[in-house]
Amino acid sequence: MITTMTHDTKRSEDVRARLNVLSEIPDEWRECLNRWSRINKSKKSNLEGQWAPDRNEEYLLYQTLLGVWPNHPLNEREAEVFGKRIRDYMLKATREAKVHTSWISPNIPYEEGLFKFIDAVLSSHLFMDDFQVLQKKVAYFGMFNSLGQTLLKMTSPGNPDFYQGTEIWDFSLVDPDNRRPVNFELRKERLAALKKRIEPAGPNLLECVRDLLREWKEGTIKLYLIYKALNYRRENPHLFTESHYIPLAGEGDKTEHLCAFVRQREDQIALIVIPRFLTSLIKGIDEAPLGAEVWGESRLVLPEEIVGNHFRDLFTGETIERVERSGTGGLPLAKVFAHFPVAMLEKA
Repeated sequence: MITTMTHDTKRSEDVRARLNVLSEIPDEWRECLNRWSRINKSKKSNLEGQWAPDRNEEYLLYQTLLGVWPNHPLNEREAEVFGKRIRDYMLKATREAKVHTSWISPNIPYEEGLFKFIDAVLSSHLFMDDFQVLQKKVAYFGMFNSLGQTLLKMTSPGNPDFYQGTEIWDFSLVDPDNRRPVNFELRKERLAALKKRIEPAGPNLLECVRDLLREWKEGTIKLYLIYKALNYRRENPHLFTESHYIPLAGEGDKTEHLCAFVRQREDQIALIVIPRFLTSLIKGIDEAPLGAEVWGESRLVLPEEIVGNHFRDLFTGETIERVERSGTGGLPLAKVFAHFPVAMLEKA
C-alpha cells in the first residue's frame, strides 16, 4: 500500500507538500524566522525567567501556520475556528514534548502564556502582512509538490491509498484535526461539475486544463489529476500490477528538476514525468513551470526498449513526438510540460 496520509499522520499530505518548499529556500526561511521573532518578541510571557513559548515552540508555530493557512481569506467565524485549531495543536505538541508541560503534569500558567502568544500573533497586522508574503509563495510551490506527490502515489509500484477528504486540498494536522467531518457532498458536486466541464471539451480540453491551473487555490486541479489517473489505472490494471518499473534520465541543464519513470508491460507503457525543486527553476508565484522559456532544450531520454514515436498526454490530450538527438530518442521537456505541471503519457 502506498499512502501519503492516515488517521495518525501528524501533518496532512498537502501540509507536508508545502513545508517541503522550506527546504528549498533555507536562507529566506531563516530571515523570515529572525524577523518574525523580533516582531513578536513583546507578545511572549515571562514566567519566572522562562519565556512562553520557547524558541522551538515559536518555530513550530510559524511552520504550522505556513502549512495549514487556508487559500481564501477568513471571515470572523472561520478565523475563530482556525485559531482554536492552532491552539489545540500547539497544546498537544507541547504536552507531548514534555519540556514545559505534559498530559500528566500540565503547566497551566505556561499553556496560558502560549495561548496568549498565539492569539496575539494571529491578530497582529504587522506580522500577518509580512507572513502572507512567504505564505503565498509556499502555498504556490507546495501545490506543485502535492500534484507530483499524488501522481507518484498513483503510478509507482504498489496500491495507492487515499485518506478521506484528500481528493481536494486538505490542510489538516494530527487528530482530532484530521478527523473532522468531511464534506463529501462538496466533493461529489466538484466531481460532477468537473466531468461536465471536461468530458465534452474535446479540442477545448487544453483551455479547461489552463483554467484549472489558474484556479488552483480551490483544489479542483488535484481532483482532476486523481480522476484521470485512477480511471486510467482501472482501464489498464495489468499495466500497474504486472509491469516493469524503469527509471528514466534527462539530458540538458534542467535535468536536476526532473523525476521520471516508465511502467511497461509487453508493448504497453505509461511514462510518468514530474518536475521538482521549482523554487530555483521559476521566478515566483507569477510564473508557471511550463514551456520553452522554463525548460529550454532539456529533454527526457527514452531508452531503446521504449518503442514508439508519438505519445499522448493523459491530462492535456496533446500528442508529443519523439525526437532523435545524438543517436538517442527523447521527448522535449518544453513539450511535456507545455500546459500542465505533471505528465502521464501513453503511446499514441
